[in-house]
Amino acid sequence: MAKPNKKGPSRTVDIFCANCKTPLYKYRKGGKGALVKCFKERIVTDHTKLGGVCPGCDTVFARDTLVRGTPAFKMIGGKVFCK
Repeated sequence: MAKPNKKGPSRTVDIFCANCKTPLYKYRKGGKGALVKCFKERIVTDHTKLGGVCPGCDTVFARDTLVRGTPAFKMIGGKVFCK
């Protein structure tokens, strides 16, 4: 399979914790679909201390994984929302 585009899309979204509304990431997202995964190279601003753990309420919102050979966070359904 092809690797994701390194530069990525120009549209950014803010990702927040669904439990405590703490900002987690500013992310360059492509497409109109739901947020399923976040490629680490597309994260513009990272507000977390540990990858995949909310700094406000210590809830695990994502799992560390490889998608198409590229490091990514796979989001757990209902734990995050984006604006």
